[in-house]
Amino acid sequence: MADEQQTNGAAQTDAQQEQAFAIQRIYTKDVSFEAPGAPAIFRKEWKPELNLDLNVKNTVIEDGVYEVVLKITATNKVGDEVAFLAEVHQAGIFTIADSIEDNQRAHLLGAFCPNILFPYARECLSSLVSRSTFPQLNLAPVNFDAIFAQHLQQRQQQGEQADA
Repeated sequence: MADEQQTNGAAQTDAQQEQAFAIQRIYTKDVSFEAPGAPAIFRKEWKPELNLDLNVKNTVIEDGVYEVVLKITATNKVGDEVAFLAEVHQAGIFTIADSIEDNQRAHLLGAFCPNILFPYARECLSSLVSRSTFPQLNLAPVNFDAIFAQHLQQRQQQGEQADA
């Protein structure tokens, strides 16, 4: 029985050492909110046009440790006038083992990590908009896997055009 416990303990230690992916920290890196038309914009009929921009950037901090930043910019206009412009840079520090293949690492950094960060960024944007007394901003979930696949396809097409 002592041998069994020792074996289980050794297996657990090996599993911890071979952990391929880990979240070290999630944090808000930058927040910006502007309501350039306030207070006059509050008197207008609220028929907004929302433009949402998403951007993902990652940098290597050290071997196997990456910072991923999801930038969401929400611009809401009423007619030609900007009602508000809200921007959140939600970031995370992630450990990705060197044993992960390059294409898997790219998928983790370009789709999986942004999926983790998005709910935090969505909540932060919603809070900013609510605190400024504009109607609630509820962002729909984003399929970062599809966006990443589309990005890869565009890069492949650009590569084929460059070869031609």
